Formats: sequence, C-alpha cells, structure tokens
Amino acid sequence: MTESTPPAVPEATRKRGAVDGLRARQPAAVHSALGVLEAVAQHGAGVSAREISEALDLPRATTYRLLNLLVQDEYLVRTPDLRGFALGSKLEQFGRAVMPTAPPRAAREIINELRGSIRAGVHLVRYDATHIVLSDIDPDFPLSHPERISRELDCSAMGRLLLTELGHDGHPSWAVVRPASSIHAITEHVTRSGYAMQNGELQPGHGCIAVAIRDDHDVLVAGLAVSMPGVRVENPAKIVDSLREAAQGLAPLLS
Repeated sequence: MTESTPPAVPEATRKRGAVDGLRARQPAAVHSALGVLEAVAQHGAGVSAREISEALDLPRATTYRLLNLLVQDEYLVRTPDLRGFALGSKLEQFGRAVMPTAPPRAAREIINELRGSIRAGVHLVRYDATHIVLSDIDPDFPLSHPERISRELDCSAMGRLLLTELGHDGHPSWAVVRPASSIHAITEHVTRSGYAMQNGELQPGHGCIAVAIRDDHDVLVAGLAVSMPGVRVENPAKIVDSLREAAQGLAPLLS
C-alpha cells in the first residue's frame, strides 16, 4: 500500500498560521531578549546570568536559554573567564550605523578653530543620563580606548565630568572600577578646580583635560576635552583657559 501524499496547505493558510503563532508566543520572547540586551548594556561587561535573571525577574532557565541564543547570533559574547557576558559584534555594528547627530555647523567651526590653535586632539562628547555619547572626535587624534571611555566613567576626563555631576552615590556600579575613596578624590578635584583631568591612565605618556558645557539651567549637556602628551597635562592653565572660552561659545549651540 503506497503512502498517500498529504494535501498541500494553501499559501494564505500557511501565512495565517505563522501570524497566529507569532501573536501567540513570540512577542513575549522578543521582549525578554531585548530586556536581556538592555540589562547587559546597563550593567556592563562581565554581568552574570544570575544578575540578569534577578534584574529582569526571569526564571533562571529562561535567562540561560536567551543568553545562549544571543551568544550564538553574536549579539552577546562571553567574557574571557566565561563567568559573564558583554555586548557582541552585531550590536557594535548597529552602534556604528546609528551615529549620534553631528553638532551644528557653528559648533563645528568653534571646535575646528580650537583644534588649529592648540595642536592636540580636541573632542566633543554629549551626555545621556549616565552615559557618554562620543559626538565629534578629532579625526587627526583618535581616542585610544573609545569603548573603555564609554564604559568606565572614572578612566577619562570626559567621564569624570559626568561622574561628578552624578554625585558620590549617584553613579551606577558598573560605571566605575576604583574604590569609593578614589572616586571621592576625583570628584572633589573636579568640583574644586572646575575641570577634569587624567594623565597616563588610558595610555602611558598621554592624558586629557575636559571642561563642562552646561545649558541655561546649569545642567551638564556636553564636555569639551583635549588629549595630549602627559607633560602638557601637568601644566594645564593655558589649555583650560582655551577650553573654557570655547565651551562658552558652544553652550548656546548645544543646549
């Protein structure tokens, strides 16, 4: 007896079944997967599956399953010690594709004039809540560790401006790697001097200085920084004056 061939399913029926399945099951799974990605971004590289599960109130088994799928598709990667997770290459591609809005022409003119006058790397960053957004990075003096600058607020002068704005207890735990006493010393220096600096921490022999750009309500909206050899960072007076003058011109253009 020959086996009968099952009747063909009409195209419209197949499509309707697929839509019904999507409506019934997948939106919650997609929402959970996006939540996992957001949790990794907020907590920073090295966040564990347990921490993600607790942050999202997801069952541990569901969290592991989502993490494994996201790793397979390169949206996440495992950290070298295999104990945590970090954002993967696909999300980095998305980040490069969705570039921050360039500053207006008048602002770029001020930045370019400063670049020509001090012969060092001049960079503009914007601030989004607890994050740094790299806005206009000097093409002739690119940042040595842009990912670390974006991830660790205490490692760069640009991040230290935001760290001071957030306050001693207001910064997220993932944003700093130093003990509380060191963070206190950093923010006290910024408050006292009116500028932030670091020397040799990101790259031996090089450092940076940054000043704040504030809106009409005295809210920190951007930072203007200069990266240069460490010997110039040790005598910052003239550089700080130039930065402050440029920041005053940029404030109404960026607020």
